[in-house]
Amino acid sequence: MTDPAHTAPRAVSPAEVDALRADLTGAGFTVDGVGALLDDVAAAALHREQRLPALVAARAADEPAAALLRVFMLGDDVPRAAVDRALPRTGTAGAQRLGLVLAAGDGAADDVRGVVDLRPYAAHDAAGPAHWWIASDLGEAATGRPLGPDHVLGIGGASTTLAQITVRDRRERSLDLGTGCGVQALHAARHSGAVVATDISRRALEFARFNADLAGVRLDLRAGSMLEPVAGERFDLVVSNPPFVITPASVRAAGLPVMEYRDGVRAGDDLVADLVAGVGQHLAPGGVAQLLGNWEHHAGEDWRERVGRWLDLAGVDAWVVEREVQDPAEYAELWLRDGGLRPEVDRPRYEAAYEAWLADFAARGVEGVGFGYVLLQRPGGARPPWRRVEEVTGAVRQPLGTHVAEVLATREWLAGVEAATGPATATGPAAAGTTAMPGLAGERLVVAADVTEERYLEPGAEDPRIVQLRQGGGLGRVVRPGTLVAGAVGACDGELTLGQIVGGLAALLDVPADDVAAEVLPAAHDLLVDGFLRRA
Repeated sequence: MTDPAHTAPRAVSPAEVDALRADLTGAGFTVDGVGALLDDVAAAALHREQRLPALVAARAADEPAAALLRVFMLGDDVPRAAVDRALPRTGTAGAQRLGLVLAAGDGAADDVRGVVDLRPYAAHDAAGPAHWWIASDLGEAATGRPLGPDHVLGIGGASTTLAQITVRDRRERSLDLGTGCGVQALHAARHSGAVVATDISRRALEFARFNADLAGVRLDLRAGSMLEPVAGERFDLVVSNPPFVITPASVRAAGLPVMEYRDGVRAGDDLVADLVAGVGQHLAPGGVAQLLGNWEHHAGEDWRERVGRWLDLAGVDAWVVEREVQDPAEYAELWLRDGGLRPEVDRPRYEAAYEAWLADFAARGVEGVGFGYVLLQRPGGARPPWRRVEEVTGAVRQPLGTHVAEVLATREWLAGVEAATGPATATGPAAAGTTAMPGLAGERLVVAADVTEERYLEPGAEDPRIVQLRQGGGLGRVVRPGTLVAGAVGACDGELTLGQIVGGLAALLDVPADDVAAEVLPAAHDLLVDGFLRRA
């Protein structure tokens, strides 16, 4: 049986899509259903894109889900009768009409092979659990061949990361820029009035349309490069996992194919730079853009300065988090392998492309490439934009979208508090004699439920040498407050205002209240932003 030319699934009719959805559900072809077929070894191997242990387990099982696992995820040939039994409403004939399989003949024993990857998907983002089936092109594990230049990628680690860090409050209009198979658009559709999804690849849009139909979701799909299809439009949410891979022209000339899903055919990190600088113009007041990307680290320049220049052009609120840095060799090796070049298969081409990559980075002074998250927000009112550019390399607790939304809401609230003209004062007997302290001093705060305090003492010592606060959720931050700030945080139980706590500490330690406030109030501001403290 010969594989057909590169194609994509097609929604023949709503009735056939409904029948397929019912069949997949009835067959138990879910994340849990597939998980029940595989032991830990097979599941872990499949996660590493090694299919054999899972294939052995699926061939030994008689459940309908096992037949679908073999056809749609493992690239195995399955008798037509087994496919018909697993998909009783759709049948092999219907699956062919939908562009999902290829059959060798009409006989019950004739082989059927999947021509797309169709797999169950389960995720938990800030809006709660999600369950769909997602179609994409078959990967190397199933086909045994390198990916094609127009390959439509399925759900990987980057996809799930972006879905989990995205804010999920109600949005009227959302945009998935570079939608690929459409998974970010499906997530956005759960909390958006309308979703526009764009991609330069028309095959990708066909996959996205099929996946939306199978999920029962309506998307406005548009073909075009980057922001061109939405010229002049504004959105309340923009999400994007753009084709940000830095692939020098010399590397393409040396034999690495241009992969549409990852390569925007731009110089260096210009694609991400232009997207960061330009997407703010497409945000409605209060609108948020959340992107994945990478940026070059150049010799003699802090990467924050480089990214900061992009943010200057954006002119909106900005929060950039770098999660990982790869050196030039690591970066080249990652994307050479992803592009199908391997030293064990074609060492001359592999090493020629590798050398070209290293030479380009060296000529331009690139010492590393950072990966991370970019968040942009158009302020809802008249205030200066805020900016934070940082490295956070530790483990984070997903989904992060709720924490991100809380940070944005807290920053907006603090801007209002700090802009208020009426000062709050430290009041009460403990604060007698203190001067007026503005804004935040009049607020009642509490310690967030996920925050713990750690004290480290030398053996036999009465006082701790180190006091630190650890955040269990969010970005898992750890801070080491001074004595005054630690004391103030310990007193934040919602009963006293921050000004009253400052006054109490001043009286207890016999130091001027203004001195205590000068240390405690800025620290409380930062602890609120980072989620260690909350409004009572």
